[in-house]
Amino acid sequence: MNEKILLINDIPGYGKVALAAMMPILAHMKYDVYNLPTAVVSNTLDYGKFDILETTEYMKKALQVWDELGFSFDAVTTGFIVSQEQADIVTRFCQEQSCRGVRIFVDPIMGDEGHLYNGVETETVERMRNLCRVADYIMPNYTEAAYLAGMDCREGDLDETETRQLVDALRAICPHSILITSVRTGGTYVVLGYDHERNTYFQLPYNLIPVRFPGTGDAFSAILTGQVLRGHALETAALLSMESVRNLIAANMGVQDIYKGIPIEQCLNLVEEVQTD
Repeated sequence: MNEKILLINDIPGYGKVALAAMMPILAHMKYDVYNLPTAVVSNTLDYGKFDILETTEYMKKALQVWDELGFSFDAVTTGFIVSQEQADIVTRFCQEQSCRGVRIFVDPIMGDEGHLYNGVETETVERMRNLCRVADYIMPNYTEAAYLAGMDCREGDLDETETRQLVDALRAICPHSILITSVRTGGTYVVLGYDHERNTYFQLPYNLIPVRFPGTGDAFSAILTGQVLRGHALETAALLSMESVRNLIAANMGVQDIYKGIPIEQCLNLVEEVQTD
């Protein structure tokens, strides 16, 4: 029977981000995919005008019903969390699931480019740390990693000592595996990682494609979850995820409206599906 993955993230009405990006990818990778929306969003935020319907009350009631019905999952992946109350709800739920042997993947969505997103309060950082403490895998970008670690965001490159300090600061919060995206070091961009199962650090360089599609982080998170659950080591799973996202971006460079994200359903053949030997 296919493994069951619960995705906790927002759902857009217009645009291929969050659940609209993650669900097709993981279904294509042959997983049973379920979702708990944290918000219904009119469209991707890149358009500059949007409306958000928070779903906190629905989340509480849905989780209660699922518990009464005895629903279970093999993995949980979390993304955008709207409020402090939601963060507490999701953390408690993930803690309970972790105690049952469910693997927890956390993308601590809070900010980018050196600052928190509009509407994200400083208290959110501490609550996201609490969620990271119960995770098996966390996947912050550099800005989010720095906030979680209580370190300043650097505009320039990090040196080798600073990259290790950043990873180790997150290891003090999340005792398991860590990936940090969008880090600049040695004149290039890299994904930093620590694999707790192998007790290994790694650094994966990549060439930055000069176009920004919303939802590529969600795609990366989904593919990584799927590849880890296939049995790949974290470094291999990260490489496969990076290559898939690069292919998705490269194949859509010519689209006119990049704000709505990559048309995932039309590009699923580009999602890497190498099987574990």
